[in-house]
Amino acid sequence: MAADSEPESEVFEITDFTTASEWERFISKIEEVLNDWKLIGITSGKPLEKGIFTTGTWEEKSDEISFADFKFSVTHHYLVQEPSDKDGKEELGEDALPLPMQDLLCMNNDFPPRAHCLVRWYGLREFVVIAPAANNDAVVSESKCNLLLSSVSIALGNTGCQVPLFVQIHQKWRRMYVGECQGPGVRMDFEMVHLRKVPSQYTHLSGLLDIFKTKIGCPLTPLPPVSMAIRLTYVLQDWQQYFWPQQPPDIDALVGGEVGGLEFGKLPFGACEDPISELHLATTWPHLAEGIIVDNDVYSDLDPLQAPQWSVRVRKADNPQCLLGDFLTEFFKLCRRKESTDEILGRSAFEEEGKEVADITHALSKLTEPAPVPIHKLSVTNMVHSAKKKIRKHRGVDESPLNNDVLNTILLFLFPDAAEKLIDGYENRASTSAGSNPPPENEDYNLFSQFKSAPSDSLTYKLALCLCMINFYHGGVKGVAHLWQEFIDGCCCSFVKENISMYSRCYTLYLLSCFLNMLNCCIERKKARDEGKRGSMADRSPSGASGDGAKGGDHSGDNTDKEKEFGKSWESWSDSEEEFFECLSDTEDLKGNGQENGKKGAKEPANLKPEGRLHPHGKLMLLHPGEPLYVPITQEPAPMTEDLLEEQSEVLAKLGTSAEGAHLRARMQSACLLSDMESFKAANPGCCLEDFVRWYSPRDYIEEEVVDEKGNKVIKGELSARMKIPSNMWVEAWETAKPVPARRQKRLFDDTREAEKVLHYLAVQKPADLARHLLPCIIHAAVLKVKDEEALEDISSVKKIIKQIISHSSKVLRFPSPEDKKLEEIIAQIMSVEAIIARARSLKAKFGVEKCENEEEKEGLQRFVNSLLEQPEVSVVGAGRGPAGSIIHKLFVNAQRLTESSDEVPSVPPLEEELRRSGSQEERRQGVQSEFPPPTGREVILRTSVPRPAPYSKALPQRMYSVLTREDFRLAGAFSADTTFF
Repeated sequence: MAADSEPESEVFEITDFTTASEWERFISKIEEVLNDWKLIGITSGKPLEKGIFTTGTWEEKSDEISFADFKFSVTHHYLVQEPSDKDGKEELGEDALPLPMQDLLCMNNDFPPRAHCLVRWYGLREFVVIAPAANNDAVVSESKCNLLLSSVSIALGNTGCQVPLFVQIHQKWRRMYVGECQGPGVRMDFEMVHLRKVPSQYTHLSGLLDIFKTKIGCPLTPLPPVSMAIRLTYVLQDWQQYFWPQQPPDIDALVGGEVGGLEFGKLPFGACEDPISELHLATTWPHLAEGIIVDNDVYSDLDPLQAPQWSVRVRKADNPQCLLGDFLTEFFKLCRRKESTDEILGRSAFEEEGKEVADITHALSKLTEPAPVPIHKLSVTNMVHSAKKKIRKHRGVDESPLNNDVLNTILLFLFPDAAEKLIDGYENRASTSAGSNPPPENEDYNLFSQFKSAPSDSLTYKLALCLCMINFYHGGVKGVAHLWQEFIDGCCCSFVKENISMYSRCYTLYLLSCFLNMLNCCIERKKARDEGKRGSMADRSPSGASGDGAKGGDHSGDNTDKEKEFGKSWESWSDSEEEFFECLSDTEDLKGNGQENGKKGAKEPANLKPEGRLHPHGKLMLLHPGEPLYVPITQEPAPMTEDLLEEQSEVLAKLGTSAEGAHLRARMQSACLLSDMESFKAANPGCCLEDFVRWYSPRDYIEEEVVDEKGNKVIKGELSARMKIPSNMWVEAWETAKPVPARRQKRLFDDTREAEKVLHYLAVQKPADLARHLLPCIIHAAVLKVKDEEALEDISSVKKIIKQIISHSSKVLRFPSPEDKKLEEIIAQIMSVEAIIARARSLKAKFGVEKCENEEEKEGLQRFVNSLLEQPEVSVVGAGRGPAGSIIHKLFVNAQRLTESSDEVPSVPPLEEELRRSGSQEERRQGVQSEFPPPTGREVILRTSVPRPAPYSKALPQRMYSVLTREDFRLAGAFSADTTFF
């Protein structure tokens, strides 16, 4: 009972010490990452080749881990190398040093010009970095740094990973790293010191050697020799002794006497400032043994002229201002403007006494009116003056964005005075080209075809260059709007019309030039009718062929009289008429016979008089009458601009894929087919559909040999299967077609309406839309410009970029409305090419390449300059005694003399004058203050192999890197220790 009355035993909380802590989970995550990347076990690799850190390929992969709620990024940096032939693990053996320790003593890649900072400081080919994931996070606390380093050490020991693992501490801009590398019985610690102000005893080699020897703490006496590598870097910033080699403007070609002007039709090129800001000379003493070089606080043997190795790099100016790039950028900005021409210039610029200057509805008639004076007596000056009179009534001369001199110069460039020899020259060119494009082998032809631009000698191309220059130099968007309005007004003048035809009728152009070409077609079509070119069609008919009745007067009396009363000849078409009717007798014949027979698909009646014959076919005969088949005179298909083709394609696509839509689409496309059928019927009375198909589409008429009843082989033909489909479009069109010659058919191409549409389209264009249309021409001109400039320099990297620009532009400009971002990329590529060429010319001027008389030496300097543009650092052949080294030496000497002369002050106290002449401590130690300034950077690498920590320990590699600049001082040491008996 007593036991029952006792209270229940107390329950104690049990702490499970096997549960993983945040620290242990963090270590486990590091190990997981190392296992996933297969970095466990012994590492192997080939010995490092010379320069592999710069020329080789570096790759990296990253992951993210966290310590509690603090996130870290883990990044593996490694040099991509081909695997060795043999298994590296067997080759190295168990006692072999880890690969990172072997790399510490390699001298083939000291001071790599382009590599990760840890690669430059320690010479590693592979390493892992753990850093705070956020840019503003930093591990500053000493306890946290030690905790991270302990985690790294434990993870390396658990996994057997021999890849060095670093932890980034303090702020990221300081680039402070501590780390560790482990191997079988060995460990290497990576330590770092970063100071803003360096003690004076560590500014020379003697002091650094003392630090290094003290740190390794080798118990042996005497110490093993220390191997050294030293590099001093000198920076040249003062180029005052050299003028900037920008070409001066052509004084004779200046517009209005303006300084900095440019000849119209030429794009500017070159940098407005020196694109090379600094030259860095690195003088290197590799593989030095201790005691050979003396460098202390009193004296230094480190004379740059005596350095066995020189290497140079150039620092390029950030985004140098370049002329061609400015032109392209400003013109592209114009493409984004929203104002209309009326808003920019005001309505008064386009109106005269309340009425528009150009009446679009009668524009084509004005374009085709005969000139009141012979064309060779007209001049651009007269035309400009007459055009300007209309504007002066409403605007003062000073208010006009473009003055008369500039406008005259532009129009003279666009439309040269039509002297007889000039006209003869263009006519000869037109006759030789025969209306065809330039030959395909012409590179310019390929470019404008790819860019959807225009030939470099076309009106559209020249107009684009003028507008680009006006936009940059003369009035900006107002000047562009003014010139465009003058151009549109000029399109209604006969002189301008003649020039448009002479310049662009022989080419198939794109974009804006499509509309100019369409206008030319309208002009030529109307002139062919209105100027009385009677019999032009008949002249094309061969002798012996029956002529056209309306042209040759071969009609019967009744038909001729009725034609005079009701019909219209080819030459008497007027702009206002949409359709022309056949003679009454022809119409009666059609009603009486043709329509009935046509419905049955039979032949046309043979009693009609043939009209509109061009010439006999020569091979074919009509099937039923057995008469020769004549090729008819047909209407030319209507020319279409690119936007009209796209619009037509959209309309046809919207009809859908249904049977009704397909039928309607076929009927819309059959206008030309119906016209050709009518011409064929008029030229071949009594013909049938089979005759037309044999001439028009021979593939749809199938012939085969058969044996008749008498046993003779005869050829029998029939229409193809698609021609026999019920409700076939060809059959329906043939039944509908009447025998009407081309001269009396409704026009397929209404030049009056199309000309009015073109002129109206051009008149309402905004400056931004105009710039969009002409941008391909500007890009085309810019590419041609950089190609011409590159040919003078012969830079291989530039050639590759130009090919990329052409390829990129061909894809982007193919679309009607390219994206702004892609256009900006093209312009940026062109600007980069211009900057590279400008840098090449700057370096050529500084190194005197053009002035060099020795051809062999000149070629060497040219290669040296090109290497500076393409490589991060270039070795100087012969160091300070070679051709390039001698020039670099003179550059520094001249810069020092200019500095000394500018520092001279008339009244200086004696004591200060003495101190000034004595120079700095660095200058006193070097004793070369008159030739080279104090080095901007001092880099020293110290190496040795010593047993640590005991005399009986294994001899292991030790390394310390030191860099001293004006901003800071850094020591990066890698110290190895034997842990077997430690």
